[in-house]
Amino acid sequence: MRANTIFYTAPADRATKLSGQLRVLGTQLESAKHDYEENAEEEKDNYQFPGFFSEVDLIIVDEVDWLKIQHFEQLREIYDENNLALILVGMPGIEKRLSRYPQLYSRIGSAHEFSALSKDETHHILEFKWEELGLPVKMEDFSDYKAVTKIIKITNGNFRLIQRLFTQIDRILEINNLTTITVEVVEVARDSLVIGIK
Repeated sequence: MRANTIFYTAPADRATKLSGQLRVLGTQLESAKHDYEENAEEEKDNYQFPGFFSEVDLIIVDEVDWLKIQHFEQLREIYDENNLALILVGMPGIEKRLSRYPQLYSRIGSAHEFSALSKDETHHILEFKWEELGLPVKMEDFSDYKAVTKIIKITNGNFRLIQRLFTQIDRILEINNLTTITVEVVEVARDSLVIGIK
């Protein structure tokens, strides 16, 4: 019931229906809350739909590098018509590209460039990611140590890449019924991503 955020990853192909997809997500969030609160059938029958983003305070759009001008215009329209915050996440240089669209850029409150994580920060994140998968990381275990070292080498402190890599690691563990993250698992996960690292 406290959910108030939409996280949307822009697809690499055919992102033309961005505003429609965001409206569907907003509607699903609003409907789920309404269904939870209302149990009486007659109250449901009299229900008035308040709007696509009535329950949304924040929309986060990732991979905005894939978007075209019409998509940014759709995001600007959603931002202007609703009382919500909008976060756009992209690769370095996206701010320069957005500056070419004054209608949207004039609404940007701040831009923040994330630097690479330090080695200690990366270790902390990796411990958390291991625990998130229900696997305690043991640095004294040579297998865990090698896997951590491999991930650090592959990601070079890039938080988004760590996130993407662990999504693949989780999938590989599940598909293969594995309970340990090994160097081999990390390499298979890396190979399933297009990250330009050999």
